[in-house]
Amino acid sequence: MTEELISVVVPIYKVEKFLPTCIESIIRQSYRNLELILVDDGSPDSCPSICEKYKQVDSRIKVIHKKMGGYLMREMQV
Repeated sequence: MTEELISVVVPIYKVEKFLPTCIESIIRQSYRNLELILVDDGSPDSCPSICEKYKQVDSRIKVIHKKMGGYLMREMQV
């Protein structure tokens, strides 16, 4: 039996202090068939580089960088 793909979308803005813990918590889940979509909303801190670092080590991670606005989640109907 094949496990269904679960998509986890995490909006990100100025959370560099908590971002590694958040990402680690998701990728360490026992359910393996998931994709993690990190949406950086133009964060001025180190969030963009943290996202890219994790993307390089886990193929399940996708990163979207956009200018600040907060509308992407609504446009994606999330």
